[in-house]
Amino acid sequence: MKKFFSFLSIAILGGAITLGGYKMFVEKEVVIPQSAAIPLPIINSHFNSSPTNIIDDVNAINFTVAAENSIHAVVHVKNTAIRTQASPIDLFFGSRNGQRQFEQVGTGSGVIISPDGYIITNNHVIDHAADLEITLNNKQKYKAELIGSDSANDIALLKIDANLDLPFIPFADSDRIKIGEWVLAVGNPYNLTSTVTAGIVSAKGRDLEGNSSIDSFIQTDAAVNPGNSGGALVNTRGELVGINTAISSRTGSFIGYSFAVPSNIAKKVVDDLLEYGSVQEAVLGIRVDNSEETDVEGVKISALTGEGGAEKAGLKPGDIIVKIDEVKISKFSELRGQLTAKRPGEFLNISVDRDGNLLTKKVILTKRIKRVFAKTFGWELQNLSPEDLKKKDLKNGVKIVETQDPDNDLTGFIITKINNKKMTDAEETAALIDQLSSFRYSNSKIEMINLEGQKERFRF
Repeated sequence: MKKFFSFLSIAILGGAITLGGYKMFVEKEVVIPQSAAIPLPIINSHFNSSPTNIIDDVNAINFTVAAENSIHAVVHVKNTAIRTQASPIDLFFGSRNGQRQFEQVGTGSGVIISPDGYIITNNHVIDHAADLEITLNNKQKYKAELIGSDSANDIALLKIDANLDLPFIPFADSDRIKIGEWVLAVGNPYNLTSTVTAGIVSAKGRDLEGNSSIDSFIQTDAAVNPGNSGGALVNTRGELVGINTAISSRTGSFIGYSFAVPSNIAKKVVDDLLEYGSVQEAVLGIRVDNSEETDVEGVKISALTGEGGAEKAGLKPGDIIVKIDEVKISKFSELRGQLTAKRPGEFLNISVDRDGNLLTKKVILTKRIKRVFAKTFGWELQNLSPEDLKKKDLKNGVKIVETQDPDNDLTGFIITKINNKKMTDAEETAALIDQLSSFRYSNSKIEMINLEGQKERFRF
């Protein structure tokens, strides 16, 4: 037993000596650093977690004020048209030439734009109307008068006499609206009055025919359905930025995108209808090639027409229009939209890229001369001014300014009579030629003055 404890003591002592020697001569000191959290970037923020500020943030994105300011100025438009239709019963009995008349009712929306009762809507909402009825948001009904319309931009202007100041929506500058900005569509879809939907601006300068149309729509994803046509597209301040006009759909109902005529175009059309009775179309005096791709984003000038102020201002074929005033131009529909919102006589600062150099030219817009064609012969006709008539010693006449048939070029000839009827107006002349040529046996006679001032007769 004593031997056992002796061996145990010797073992413990040996282990202690060995451990002490290892600590002294072999093992190195290990330092374990204290861990610390990685600091996050500090961002200055106005966010405050207090309940009061949470409510303020919610109010910043609600649309109650814009909706309240808009719904009372958006009206219901009822269009009653008289249609004529062949009746099988009448055809059978031989009465009334087999035709009957019936009423066709269509509905849409409109926007009051002045306290004295002027209302803007779409041309297709009031097309062929025999009677127009306006219903306000308070259910009051009024007969409306058509002041004027423009089918090209699908805008019409109506007027009601309410004998009181009406709520109205002020115009905003549609050039300033940005992609991603919140907008509200206000109208009467499916005869559901005072309907408000929200969305964002998805695109601007949208051309629905692939860069070949005159369209320059604002595209949104706010829900628009049949009956919304002619209603208001407003910003979050309740200002008019567009007139809802069309939807992209295979079913006839909203599936994601809607389109509005920009307010700048709508306002210009309204101003022209009030002042002139028709739209005054402004031209720059250029032709563009939409099919030609360019290295620079913009619209390339392919030719100058001499009709507008572009040539006089120093613009050249090959120039790429990149900006009008402060508005960026990247495609033809955007250029077209800017011109549609302007009037003849206005000046524009046109910025162009010319061989890599940015130039700005001040260009005056001129009034488009309406082109009239006699389709039968491919003649473009133009009225003669009093100065032209005096110079050629004529009392009347219509000039052929272009001939599509190179083998029978009558450019410069002046039509004076058709079947002994004096011609004074290009549109009337073209319509008469096309009408007479539709008869199987016309044997009509056109009298002309040729380039040498001699009379010629042409039978057809």
